[in-house]
Amino acid sequence: MEAYTLDWVQLVIRWVHLITGIAWIGASFYFVFLDLSLLPPKRKEDADEGVGGELWAIHGGGFYHAQKYRVAPPALPAPLHWFKWEAYWTWMSGAALFILMYYAHADLYMIDKAVADIAPWQAIAISVALLVIGWVFYDQLCQRAGLDHEPVIAVVMVAFLAATGWALAQVFSGRAMYLQIGAMIGTIMAWNVYFVIMPSQRKLVEAKRNGVAPDSVYGLRGKQRSVHNNYFTLPVLFIMISNHYPFTFGHEHAWLVLLAIGLLAAYVRHFFNLRHTGRTVWAIPVSAAIGALVLAVAIAPAKPKAGTYTFADVQEIVAQRCAACHAAKPTQAGFNEAPKGVLLETAAQIVASAAQINEQSVLTKAMPLGNLTHMTDAERATLGAWIAAGAKAD
Repeated sequence: MEAYTLDWVQLVIRWVHLITGIAWIGASFYFVFLDLSLLPPKRKEDADEGVGGELWAIHGGGFYHAQKYRVAPPALPAPLHWFKWEAYWTWMSGAALFILMYYAHADLYMIDKAVADIAPWQAIAISVALLVIGWVFYDQLCQRAGLDHEPVIAVVMVAFLAATGWALAQVFSGRAMYLQIGAMIGTIMAWNVYFVIMPSQRKLVEAKRNGVAPDSVYGLRGKQRSVHNNYFTLPVLFIMISNHYPFTFGHEHAWLVLLAIGLLAAYVRHFFNLRHTGRTVWAIPVSAAIGALVLAVAIAPAKPKAGTYTFADVQEIVAQRCAACHAAKPTQAGFNEAPKGVLLETAAQIVASAAQINEQSVLTKAMPLGNLTHMTDAERATLGAWIAAGAKAD
């Protein structure tokens, strides 16, 4: 019953994370679209009252007229809608999942002893420290670079995340390295809202309530961090689904693969942001698609080499190295059921799962998780030879 209860807890938290994440990203996409699509107000009265831009839209069977003030309206409106809880709940639910799945089973999901033989508490300490370090580095960079050096901030952050990914690849499993980078970016995004965007907006509201002219710098700071969050979204979304694709995190240079995909994702986001301003640069999606194709070819795993084996050898390897998890009743701690429902207890099941074995254990070495069962390179080669010869139970 404990395992069943834990599964439900994970389901609910993951569901909350997904729902609130959709709401947060949707708001980010919409408001950046709105900000970049604004046109000068047509009515002189609006411009005189401080309206800096307006937009007309039709949706859901009606017309909408949105206006943005250069700083603030003459009088504080009520009700005034705020957008913050989407970000907070996305981060809190993500943190809960990270603790429940990765920290609680650090030996299984974070550590690969073939990479670095560290203790679970060390892996957790590194992870927590990097969440804080990532935010401090980014926040100080933005403060010191100011509002007029966005290219500098972009280049330095790319270099920082690349260096962090490389360093983590020397300590964590590839899968954990990806999730850690994702957690760092997600933390930066959420803390942007909490520490910068919301305080800036409160300053604007406070000034209006006190009857003084708001300082426009607060709005500019909030907008800067909001735009940064907008560019972070697609790389983070990739990381959220990356655990389903071991050819990425299981690659020999997984940190470079992550860097390339992250840059391509942000590049595509830039296409849409430019499009909102009225500039459609088709060279961006075309070159991004070419870049993705080049990456796919570059990281394509080599085909297994033929060799001497018997199916009895294959079955023994699978029984010793894989079946602890991939069984009707797993014996490996941390597993209540076979991952993705894949069973590897009989000859028929092994043959039917040859493609998964090839991808997960032979080509990418992503499985066994953290190589807890100590599958050797020779054993992987045996599995590869069997697959190369047609994966038959003879």
